[in-house]
Amino acid sequence: MFEQLTQLVQQYGGDAVTNNAAVPNEHNEAVINETSSSIFEGLKKIASEGGGEQLAGLFNGNSPIDNSNPVVQQITQQLSGNLGEKFGLSSTASSGVASSLIPQILGSLVNKAKDPNDSSFQISDIINSISGNSTQASGIMDTISKYGVQFGLDQNNDGKLDVADVLVVTKSKGGIAGFIGKLFGSK
Repeated sequence: MFEQLTQLVQQYGGDAVTNNAAVPNEHNEAVINETSSSIFEGLKKIASEGGGEQLAGLFNGNSPIDNSNPVVQQITQQLSGNLGEKFGLSSTASSGVASSLIPQILGSLVNKAKDPNDSSFQISDIINSISGNSTQASGIMDTISKYGVQFGLDQNNDGKLDVADVLVVTKSKGGIAGFIGKLFGSK
């Protein structure tokens, strides 16, 4: 997942990093790599500190992926501090880079995870990558499942989102891609 995340950062890093006079050119690649690391480590930290609800809200699209989102805020603050500390960027420059990149990258990550036609990011792979253990991963997935029940994805009305619901949807509504798309709000 880290390589795909770095590709997203490179994709969005043009204006915020490469074309930014506040970021010396010799630091461009390192700033891109630091951004990827900060996002990955930030998501891991949120998962390890019991932020399953926040992560589920992020991946469900229930909360806007902008600078008002608590996940975006936490990762933006972390990246901003790291850029100042590691590369000597002013607080204005490091905050500008972080607040420009983080919402764009997380928004793209979530959209790719929700898109059944884009296999570059799978929600289960992301959750497994950022959670330190299977208990955390299942807790986050349980939270996502809870949201799925609230959004009417419980196909057999048993109060939980599970394989039986997947089977109902896959037989009737476009296969597993249709189920995943429905889980994350795409039609």
